[in-house]
Amino acid sequence: MNAIGYMRLSIKDQSRYSLDVQEDGIRDYCRRNDIELVALFKDNGQCSDTFDRADFIALESFIRKHKGKVRYLIVMDHDRFSRDLSEALLKIKEFERKHGIKVLSIDEPLDLDISDPDVFLGRAFKYLMANQELLRIRKRTRRGIRNAMESGRVVNRAPFGYKNSKDSMGKGILLVEEDKAFLIKKIFKDYLSGVPHYLIHKEVKELGFTRTGNSAIPFVLTNGIYAGLIKLPAQDKMPERYVKAIHEPIVSESDFWLVQSLMETKRPTKTQPKDDFPLRGVLKCWCGRHMTAGWSKGKKRYYLYYRCTFHKSINVPGPLLHEQMIEILKQLSFSHEQISYIRSETEKKLGEALGAKSKETEIRTTQLREIEKKIERLEERLMNDEIEGPTYKKWYKKYSEERAEVLRQLHELRQDKNAKWEKLKNLLPHLTSMPVIYEKASLAQKHLLLKGVFKHGLTYSEGAVRTPMVNPVFSHNLLKIKEKGLLVIEQPSQFWDRIPFSTRSRSRTGTSVTSLVFETNASTNSAIRALISLVGSAKVDRKIHFARN
Repeated sequence: MNAIGYMRLSIKDQSRYSLDVQEDGIRDYCRRNDIELVALFKDNGQCSDTFDRADFIALESFIRKHKGKVRYLIVMDHDRFSRDLSEALLKIKEFERKHGIKVLSIDEPLDLDISDPDVFLGRAFKYLMANQELLRIRKRTRRGIRNAMESGRVVNRAPFGYKNSKDSMGKGILLVEEDKAFLIKKIFKDYLSGVPHYLIHKEVKELGFTRTGNSAIPFVLTNGIYAGLIKLPAQDKMPERYVKAIHEPIVSESDFWLVQSLMETKRPTKTQPKDDFPLRGVLKCWCGRHMTAGWSKGKKRYYLYYRCTFHKSINVPGPLLHEQMIEILKQLSFSHEQISYIRSETEKKLGEALGAKSKETEIRTTQLREIEKKIERLEERLMNDEIEGPTYKKWYKKYSEERAEVLRQLHELRQDKNAKWEKLKNLLPHLTSMPVIYEKASLAQKHLLLKGVFKHGLTYSEGAVRTPMVNPVFSHNLLKIKEKGLLVIEQPSQFWDRIPFSTRSRSRTGTSVTSLVFETNASTNSAIRALISLVGSAKVDRKIHFARN
C-alpha cells in the first residue's frame, strides 16, 4: 500500500509542529503501519483557510497523475490539512469519492471507518476547534493591525515615495525615498494649480512614476500617508478618523486637506467642452441648467449659438457672448500690491521649478548612462557571436532612439537659467493682463480662470452676463464694471460691505485690502494661483512664448 504525506506551516498560526517534526511523525506512522511513503508535500508559510496552496496543488496533480496507485494521505494533525470546517470535509469527501484516497492523521488507525457516525462526529469536532482557532487568529491579527495603526504605524506595503523599514525596536516604519518623493510633491502641487489628472500622470510617468491606470493620480491625492496621516476605518461605535503617523510626511497636512476639498467640489459634467465653445460647461441659463453650444447652418455659412437644453427656442449668438466676456476681462486688473505679490510668488515658483529641473537632470543623466551601457553590452554580444545581425540592428535602433530622446530632454533641461529669469521679467506685464491670459490659455485653463474669477458661476439672461460674486481679488474693479453695464452682480457679497472703495489699499476700518485678499482663505486668490502656476511652471518656455505675438 502506498501513501503520500502532507505538511503545512503557517506564518500566522505558528503551529507547535515544525515541518521537520511533521515529516518525522508521518514517516514513523508509515513505518509502523507497513505502508510505503511515495511522496511528501509541504507548504511553508501558507494559509489554512484555503486549498489554493502551491504544494497542495502539486499534491492534487500528483494524485491525478498516479490515480489508483495511492491509498492514503497522511497528515500530522487535521489542522495541518485545513482549519476551515466546511472546506476540509468537502475536500476529504472529494478525495474518497474521486480518487479512493483516505485522509488520516497520525493518531488514527489505517482501518478507520470514516463512514461511522462517531468517527464523523469526532473529526467534525476537531475541525470545528481548528476553525475556532482560525477565527481567533484572525481576530488577534485585526486587533494587532488596529493597534499598530492607532499608534501611527503603516501596516501595509509602502506606497510610492516610501520604503518599508524597521526602527530601533524592530517595528515597521516608513522611510522617504527622496528620488521618488519629489514626484509626489509635484503631483500635489500641479493638482492645486489646476492641472488635469491625465496631464499630471503623463508628466510624472516620464520622470519615473510607476503607477498605472486612470486612478493612479487620485489614489496618490487621497492617500493621507503622504501627509503623515493614517486613516482608521470605522469600528463599533467609533467613526472613521485620521491619526498622526510617526513617519516623515512628504506633503503638508494643509495641502492634503485642500486637495480633498477640491476633489469633493469637482463633479463630472455631461458637457464635453471644445475650443470653439469656451463657455460651454461654465455658463448657465437663468433656470440653472448648463447652456450647450453648437453650430447652426445658415444660408451661406454656419453660425455658433449657445442655448439652454430646456428653453430651446432661445439662441444666443456665440460671438456676442465671447466678445462680452473679453470686454469683462479687460475691465479686470490687478492692483499694484497684487502685481508685487504675483511677481514675488512667481519668482518663488520658478525657482522651485528650476530646482525640480536639477533633480530631473540627474534622473535623465542616469538614464543616459544606463542606455549607453546597454549599447556597449549589445556590441559585446555581437562581437562574441552571442546574437545575430538582425537582432543587433533591432535593439541598437531601439536603444539609439531612447538615447536621442534623453539627450534632447537633457538639452532642454540644461538651458541657461538666467535667460529664463530675464524672460520672466520681460513677459510678466503681459501675463498679468486678464484678456491676454484668457485668449492664449488652453480650454482647461480658460475654465480654471473663469471659475476662479466668478466664484459662483456665470448665468445669462435678458441679454446680460450675471454672477452672484466676483473674486475679492478684483474688488477694486467692480464699480467700473457696473458703470459700463458689462456684468450684473445679482447678490453682492458681504465682503463688499466690509471693504469700502474709497482708498486703494486701506479700508475705513484700517484693514488692509491686500491682507484680506491674500490671507482670508485659499479660495479667494485662486485666479492668482492659476496665474502663478502658469508662469512659474517647469515648462515656462512653452507656456509664455505667446505673450509677445
